[in-house]
Amino acid sequence: MISVVNSNYNRRAMPRSFEGDHNAAGLRFGVIASRFNGEIVEGLLAGALECLARHGAADDAIAIYRVPGAFEIPTLANALPSDFDALIALGCILRGETPHFEFIANQVTIELSRIACETRRPIAFGVITCETLQQAIDRSSPGAGNKGWEAALAAIEMARLWRVLRTGGA
Repeated sequence: MISVVNSNYNRRAMPRSFEGDHNAAGLRFGVIASRFNGEIVEGLLAGALECLARHGAADDAIAIYRVPGAFEIPTLANALPSDFDALIALGCILRGETPHFEFIANQVTIELSRIACETRRPIAFGVITCETLQQAIDRSSPGAGNKGWEAALAAIEMARLWRVLRTGGA
């Protein structure tokens, strides 16, 4: 039997904890959707829009911006006005026979992360990178596993958390 002597653990106050919730009411979202691999991205977009609606986002609180491909997503994310509570980046990069896949996937990921940090605005990453078309279909189809839905849910939660931080909650 182990006994603990002089333990103050149970008497300690719990640290403050902060997290966002999934209530999208009153939040504004910018959705950036790539046209390349359009059928896949349309599935991601449908998932994202369904998630936002189910969690209370008003239709007029969502703006959708189309860009030619995933490579252009960060440029637009950096240029959008700051009145959005969060951005949702949606695209599909499929592996081909050249190293192009790695270049684009890495650049989009790094740039979106950099822009989110520099602008101090949440950017949810819904750019899927897949080895096969079937993987992309699976990740963009309606129902569980739709990565557009998951990105929108992350955007809602992070937008709420940022509101807590902006109002002095930290």
